[in-house]
Formats: sequence, structure tokens, C-alpha cells
Amino acid sequence: INTVIFDKTGTLTKGQPSVTDIVPIGKLSEIQILGYAGAVEKGSEHPLAEAVVNAAQAKSVRLADPSGFEALPGLGVKATVEGREVLLGNLELMSKFSVPVEEYSERVGELQNQGKTVTFLAVDRQPSAIIGLADTVKESSARSVKALKKMGLEVIMLTGDNERTAKAIAQTLGIDTIIANVRPDQKEDIVRKLQTSGKKVAMVGDGINDAPALAAADVGIAIGSGTDVAKETGGIVLIKDDMTDVPKAIDLSRATVSKIKQNLLWAFLYNVALIPVAAGVLVPFLGPGIYQVLPLLAGAAMAISSVTVVSNSLLLRRFNPRI
Repeated sequence: INTVIFDKTGTLTKGQPSVTDIVPIGKLSEIQILGYAGAVEKGSEHPLAEAVVNAAQAKSVRLADPSGFEALPGLGVKATVEGREVLLGNLELMSKFSVPVEEYSERVGELQNQGKTVTFLAVDRQPSAIIGLADTVKESSARSVKALKKMGLEVIMLTGDNERTAKAIAQTLGIDTIIANVRPDQKEDIVRKLQTSGKKVAMVGDGINDAPALAAADVGIAIGSGTDVAKETGGIVLIKDDMTDVPKAIDLSRATVSKIKQNLLWAFLYNVALIPVAAGVLVPFLGPGIYQVLPLLAGAAMAISSVTVVSNSLLLRRFNPRI
């Protein structure tokens, strides 16, 4: 493995985003904004959707039942709430439905530079609000990235966030390479492109949309707190939600491979030395009588060989990761 790809949400971050900013850009009040946004997100299972619904419920906002709900992967959601068309999603979604939001780019940039995910709310295709959401970075993520880089591995962060937000988060973690604006269906393609370029890729993820990439990677590492689909797909499942277990697992695998090579070398040299003895190379020097004793010595030598290999392997029990 020479490259480790981390999914951002739920892997490097806790996957529990919260609404931090509500910026009205239309005629709706904050309560009305939360009402429309929360209503349209009721039918979504995305972590950002849960954050919006929680923010609405925290202010005791009544959430109407949406109709015609439609999830648009990589863009956002669309539904009808109390007879009005509601769009909630990123800039690409607004462009798709010709909602004019370009004049708010400065305010959006400020939020993105703080590492926040920006979502637009449009009602009847009129811009109504900018909603900023933030997720907390796991305490172990920065230490994991530092350890992986120290091991000589390239670390890449994969995210559906825009490049500004992604860079702000990557900077706090010490990650130099980011791939932003990634739709769920593009993750597997990115892994395969890296493999085509000669990289040996480990993919670390926790969600349903990470499963194809986990399966495509040379090593798929699933987080134990993630979805069942991700855990079933990953070749390695980390029991704890601790990102430092990623470099520990790689370090352990390297130590294991090293022990295998040591044991193979020992077995090879041992047989190279003793097979000629069994074939009679000592007869000219010690006479044929030596072979009355050699069967006993050969049995003992074989046992010593096996004990040596097993004992060397058992040293892995004393393995201490260099983190």
C-alpha cells in the first residue's frame, strides 16, 4: 500500500453535523426557513438532513409532510411543501433549476473558508436562505494522518464538499491532497483511476456510498461504527472509532509480512544446508556409520526448525505500533 484515501464525513469527522448559520436572503423568517428546510429533509437519510431537522425541532418548528420528495445524488433534495416547490442543496442544484444565487458568493465564501458546508434553500425557485453546517473533526484524525505520512504513504481526502470547504478541513488535518465535489457514484472510479496510475490504494470509509470504493480498493478498511454494508465490503473492519487504528493496522501488516519473509528465508537456508547432508555428503569424510546416528539427528533438526519458525512468529505478540 502506498496511498490511503479517507472519506471525510463520518470517517475523518464525527458524522454528526449541526446547523451553525442561517442567513435569510429572501422574505422568509428564520422560523419559516427551518420549517421549509426541515420539512423537505424529513424524507432524507443524509447526515446533513438530520442536522437540519434537528435544528428545526430544537426551535419547536412544526414540520409539514412533504410530497413528491426526490433525492438528487450529489446535488440535494426537492419536494413540495404546503403547495410550494422547495429546493435544498448546493450551488449545482440551484444552477440546475435556474435559481439566481450568484450575488451571494462572498457570504458563501466566508462560510466555506471556515470549513462549513453551505446549503441553499429556494422556495418556488426564489433564493430564500443560505444554511451553514459544520461537522466536528475526530481528535484521532490528525494523528492518524501524521503517522501515515511518516510511514511514507500518500494521504488523500475524498469529499462531496466544494473545494474551499475541503481545503479548510484538510489544512487542519495536515492533508495535502484533496478530491472535492465528488458524487457518491464517482468514488469507485477515482479509486480505479489511482490504481491505473500505479498506486496501491487503501480506502477508508463508513457509509453505504463508500461500499463500491471499498470493494474496488486493494485494501478496503471499514469503520466499525459505520453501516453494515460498508463493514461487509471492507477487507478490514476497525472495531473502535479511532483513526489511529488505520496506521496501526498497516504497521502490523508490514510486521507480519516481514516475519513471513524471515521464516521463508530461514526455512530455505536450513534446507539448503541440510538436504545435502541427508543425501550423503558427509560419507566421504565420516564414513557410512554416521548414517546410523543421522536419522535421530534429522528428527531433532526438523523439530528445531519448526520451533524456530513458530517462535519467531510468536514475537508478533509483542508488537508495538510506532505511533
